[in-house]
Amino acid sequence: MTSSKPSGRYIITERCIACGTCLAVCRENCIAGGAPPFVIRQSYCIQCGVCADKCPVKAIIFADKV
Repeated sequence: MTSSKPSGRYIITERCIACGTCLAVCRENCIAGGAPPFVIRQSYCIQCGVCADKCPVKAIIFADKV
């Protein structure tokens, strides 16, 4: 059985302005707030990409093989 999870992960870059949009849309509650940049708790992330799509400053990116 192969994993449906892509090889890589979403990360929040220094462009994060801590607006909280990603916190509001993450259905897995895997984003930790605080001082920018916020952090994605990788063990909870299902890599759906909703946070990256909704981020108003495009601070969340998918990084291959990190």
